[in-house]
Amino acid sequence: MFVPSHYRPPDSSWMVEIIKNNPLAQLTSNGEPGDVPFATHLPVVPESLDDEAADLAGSVLLCHLNRANPHWSALEDGTAVLLTFTGPHAYVTPAVYEYTPAAPTWNFTAVHVRGTVEKIDSIVETLGVVTATVRAFESRFGSDWDMTGSIDYFRKIVPAVGAFRVRVTGAQGMFKLSQEQSSEARDRVRRSFLGNPSARHREVAGLMDRLKR
Repeated sequence: MFVPSHYRPPDSSWMVEIIKNNPLAQLTSNGEPGDVPFATHLPVVPESLDDEAADLAGSVLLCHLNRANPHWSALEDGTAVLLTFTGPHAYVTPAVYEYTPAAPTWNFTAVHVRGTVEKIDSIVETLGVVTATVRAFESRFGSDWDMTGSIDYFRKIVPAVGAFRVRVTGAQGMFKLSQEQSSEARDRVRRSFLGNPSARHREVAGLMDRLKR
């Protein structure tokens, strides 16, 4: 991912936040020569996040997908993969700049994580990945649902689940938040987002405000 210097995050914690708050990532890996790459959307849970490393190298992410998906069969230990996490984003209309000429653009946040695959063969460990995913998502996005009564059901379906680790070799974050604009124009963009009924726009405004401070 090409990231101009003024769109880089202040520190790695900004990338960690995008990963944790937007855990449905796109996994991409190469197909056979002449074929399009494999791409699968899947949930991702950190097993460990080394936010001391500027590029998150050394972190480990837990993933799983359906074993019937051809992408699973194409993955091998050591396969190089890319995980793309998309954060808050919003269209910027030139009307808010209050000057001409101007051009529309899109403010957005994204994190690209590079790594290598370590497939998990053990049914017991795969069940562990599934339950870790439930715990992570219920605590952040759900209602702390108690999975105890469904563990036997999990055991029935888990043979169809392909679980794996991604050992992170590097990551890049893109936080395009109108940094190229004057402080006055940027503030007008931020205020227009705050006044938008879309929660996504207001999230972008919040990031712009934090970045300003």
